[in-house]
Amino acid sequence: MASYGETVNTLIEQFARLPGIGRKSAERLAYHLLRVPPQEAFALADAIRQVRERVQHCEICYMLAEESTCEICQNPNRDTSTICIVEQPRDVMALEQIGTYKGLYHVLLGRIAPLDGVGPEDLTIEPLVERVQAGTVEEIIMATNPTVEGDGTALYISNRLQDFPVKVTRLARGINAGTVLEYANREMLSDALNGRQAF
Repeated sequence: MASYGETVNTLIEQFARLPGIGRKSAERLAYHLLRVPPQEAFALADAIRQVRERVQHCEICYMLAEESTCEICQNPNRDTSTICIVEQPRDVMALEQIGTYKGLYHVLLGRIAPLDGVGPEDLTIEPLVERVQAGTVEEIIMATNPTVEGDGTALYISNRLQDFPVKVTRLARGINAGTVLEYANREMLSDALNGRQAF
């Protein structure tokens, strides 16, 4: 049976491990890299290396950052009395594109999903509680995805925060159940954020 060779097969296997990339797509990506000028292929390799070496999680909110804290946490113009809780860094970017929210964020780096073996201890919930304990936070906005796991995570967090003098709200259901934030359009996200309600 014919083979592409060990080197090409290894590249295809690595591409196929990426989310949403099947074997055929992996082969197309490998062919593309073999056709482009070497400097273009090496630029991709360098970008991958740099993102792994330079990017980390913000030590305050767990957003992606190239320094110890992210640009949002460093911005003195942000409203430090409000924290919007999201599941992933891409959710922060979706909300930031609206341009109306001026508070801070907290990225959970997932959601509670017992069937997948993900519990509260696997998320950044305890650092969030510590931020609230500091006493400067007045409102927590639950912006977890409107799924069973997202709602369960929001409920767990609201229970953890019930002893603190902080208002807990959630995004209005202008976002349909089952919708993932990164795929929602700007108008839908804006309406949901502005129409948030008590949790």
